[in-house]
Amino acid sequence: MSANRLKLNTEKTELLWTGTRHNVSTWYEYGPSLQLNSTTVNASSHVHVLGVHFSSDLSPDRHVSKVSATCFHQLRRLQCVRRSLDTQLTETLVHSFVTSRVDYCNPVLAATSKTSTDELQRVLNAEVRVVSNTRKFDHGLSHLMHQGLHWLNIPEQVSYKLCMLTHRCLLGKAPRYLSEYCVPVAHVATRQHLRSAARHQLTVPRHRLSTYGRRAFAVVGPMAFNAMPDHLHDPSVNTATFARSLKTHLFTMYQHA
Repeated sequence: MSANRLKLNTEKTELLWTGTRHNVSTWYEYGPSLQLNSTTVNASSHVHVLGVHFSSDLSPDRHVSKVSATCFHQLRRLQCVRRSLDTQLTETLVHSFVTSRVDYCNPVLAATSKTSTDELQRVLNAEVRVVSNTRKFDHGLSHLMHQGLHWLNIPEQVSYKLCMLTHRCLLGKAPRYLSEYCVPVAHVATRQHLRSAARHQLTVPRHRLSTYGRRAFAVVGPMAFNAMPDHLHDPSVNTATFARSLKTHLFTMYQHA
């Protein structure tokens, strides 16, 4: 900061030490502090970065709780004026105040527990009830969500975002620090004759912990991409066609469920 003639704003500086839940439990409070000249920055149990809450153990629980609380607050406000709005206007307001929050940075939920995705799914279900003006225990909620409103469930929304980001990496339209993690199997000299190479799949690096390594983009990105049908692995497919075909594939999964 000094080399670039900048001054660190200590009031907005946050410090977070991360580790496994076992390691975090052995620390004194939240970890050692950081001394910057005459200012001491104490470690926190969580930090708020670009609209996402990160905890010491990198679990998404706090982020999901914050998003859910904000969304239900907005839905309650919309429910008060629902009788004065038509369906189209209600859907527009729901997308603006609620869906945008649920959809924002949702790839951080990749490979997380079902508890976290279920909490956001309840938010999505409440959105459908507000838009359709139905009650909590009315039947046909899933059909209305998938067929009527053409909305994906939370796990499929996360998969859609991951696959789209991975596809952009393969086309060179994503940042380099992400693109370097998307390596086709055909580009690995020792694996060029495998069936996965002919199917245009990506290499999945080895990982140890399911709470850390498995949730990294280097792992969940290629895994989500490899789980798609083979015709979506074609690198010559443009982004618009890929997005359309991917969404069709994800909605097809509900028909076979």
